[in-house]
Amino acid sequence: MLTLKLISEETERVIKGLEKKHFKGAREAIDNVLAVDKRRRETQQTLDNNLSEAKKMAAQIGQLMKQGARQEAEKVKAEVAQLKESNKQLEAAKAQAEEELTQLLCQIPNIPYDEVPQGAAAEDNRVVKSNLKECVETDTVGNWTANPEIASAKLPHWELAKKYNLIDFDLGVKITGAGFPVYIGKGAQLQRALINFFLTEAGKSGYTEIMPPTVVNAASGYGTGQLPDKEGQMYHAEVDDFYLIPTAEVPVTNIYRDVILDEKQLPIKNCAYTECFRREAGSYGKDVRGLNRLHEFSKIEIVRIDKPEHSKESHKEMLAHVEGLLKKLELPYRILLLCGGDQSFTSAICYDFEVFSEAQKRWLEVSSVSNFDTYQANRLKCRYRRADNKKTELCHTLNGSALALPRIVAAILENNQTERGIVIPKALVPYCGFDVID
Repeated sequence: MLTLKLISEETERVIKGLEKKHFKGAREAIDNVLAVDKRRRETQQTLDNNLSEAKKMAAQIGQLMKQGARQEAEKVKAEVAQLKESNKQLEAAKAQAEEELTQLLCQIPNIPYDEVPQGAAAEDNRVVKSNLKECVETDTVGNWTANPEIASAKLPHWELAKKYNLIDFDLGVKITGAGFPVYIGKGAQLQRALINFFLTEAGKSGYTEIMPPTVVNAASGYGTGQLPDKEGQMYHAEVDDFYLIPTAEVPVTNIYRDVILDEKQLPIKNCAYTECFRREAGSYGKDVRGLNRLHEFSKIEIVRIDKPEHSKESHKEMLAHVEGLLKKLELPYRILLLCGGDQSFTSAICYDFEVFSEAQKRWLEVSSVSNFDTYQANRLKCRYRRADNKKTELCHTLNGSALALPRIVAAILENNQTERGIVIPKALVPYCGFDVID
């Protein structure tokens, strides 16, 4: 949530940022916030003046009673009673303004950093790095290209899953519904191997592992910006008012809700493996076939809480960590800096990692690494106390997938198929216990 200080002191910058994010009615939204905040402050000022006046009148009543001027004292008491009644109305008006203000602020997204490119949709994202050309020229990435064994017959992962009995999509439909696959045998082992590999690599990079709940309350969803759920993408257990998490970002970041940290504790680095649940409403067609888009999937998330002056460095380190994972898995990848119109509601800057699907001939997103600046921290009331002056300030929060499994599995299967089977990346063999799926 944007701070009132930022909105009031840098109004034009905020409006331009919202327009860069293609937020409709940006100026009107900010004008409404400022108008309601003015009403709230004016109400508070009147209330404060009344309370101060009431205090003076209380002292006056005491003096009049000592002087025996009971009739005058009673008259002042009546005035105090009127003030108290007025104050009740002012308190109600202030509470209403505060509630209205919160509702307005919740509907306004974060503003992007200056380096975020202009653009309205995915086609406007900027590719900042790719190893695809390198892979083609050297043929070092999992023998995925120019391999005479498979050059003429690349199967998509859903056909490979059936051929080698790795994933049963139809059985998932029987048990639950579409988007809930059943992993079998080496398919299940590959999943487990990737989870352990990603967690081990996160540990090597200094992340403390967390095993959080996969069901959260509404306050947690609100804290990280998933609620209010404008797209209806979260599964809601209505009887208990709980939500199934769309990402481990939600429970892990909420560990620090309503917490004041010491500066020496920062940066905090956490990682977590969880199942993730997304309704993916409105997702249909060939692009969601197989593992491309699921309602339930496994993901390892990395989360950081940091000081404002260090968060950009933290973001770079997180990007390097994710890139290192893709290098070790020997997958062709590219990194995109998202344009303003393709960013999430809460992010200030976001980079996506995509792997190339040889069989599908397209890029598959496997990670988003975001810096939220103070946007989430303001909702969470997550602060830190500076060591020099003991002043408290809002933290910065960051998170990224490291990594989401379904499309990684799809890419490994498709890009490593040979005449003798699916070749497992060398870094993953110790976790799998086998080097080929045949």
